[in-house]
Amino acid sequence: MKNNRRLSVSNLVLLALLTALLIVLGMVNIPQPAGLSITFNMIPVAIAAIAMGVPGGAFIGGVFGLISFLQCFGIVGYSGMGAALVNISPWLSFIQRFVSRLLVGILTALVYKAVRKTHMPEGLRCLITGFSAAFLNTLFFMSMLVLLFGNTEYMQNLMAGRGVIAFIVASVGINAVVEMAVAALVTSAVGVALRKARLIKS
Repeated sequence: MKNNRRLSVSNLVLLALLTALLIVLGMVNIPQPAGLSITFNMIPVAIAAIAMGVPGGAFIGGVFGLISFLQCFGIVGYSGMGAALVNISPWLSFIQRFVSRLLVGILTALVYKAVRKTHMPEGLRCLITGFSAAFLNTLFFMSMLVLLFGNTEYMQNLMAGRGVIAFIVASVGINAVVEMAVAALVTSAVGVALRKARLIKS
C-alpha cells in the first residue's frame, strides 16, 4: 500500500486500542464544579487523527461522542450535567455531546494535515494537534451547551446571572488549561512513537 491511509490491520488494531482507551478514560473523569469534569478523552481522538487522518479522527471522535452521550444514562461512567440535560431534551443532548466530538475528530485531523506540510519537527506537529483537539473539544462542547440549553431553567441556575463569557470562563478555566497541556504533551510523545513505529505515513 502506498501513502493512501487505507485501513490496514495495524489501523484496525489501533482503532480498537483507542476505543478501549476511551472506555477506560470515560470511567476516570475528574469531577469539577457546575457538573463538568476534567477529561483526557481527546487524546485518543488526536492520536487517531494523526495516524489515520479524517477517517480515523471522525471514527474515534464519534466513539468519544457516543460514550459521552451514554454517560447521561450512567453507562460507561456518569455525567450529572448530562443526566440533567438529557431529561430536558435527549435529541439536543445527543447533538451537544455526539456531534461536537465528531467535529473535533474531523477538524483535528485537518489541523494535523495542515501542520504536516510544514518543516516542523514531528513532536511539535503532534503537540499542536493534541492542543487543538483539547481546545476544539472545549470550544464546541461549551458553545453547543450555551446555544442549545442556555435558555433552560437548569442552565440559568448554573449561570447565576452571569453573562455567557463569564460563565464559560468560570466553568472551564482550570479544566481547559489542564486538558490542553496534558493533551499536547501526551499526543506529542505518542505521535513521535507512532512515527518511529511507521504507523504515521510521511
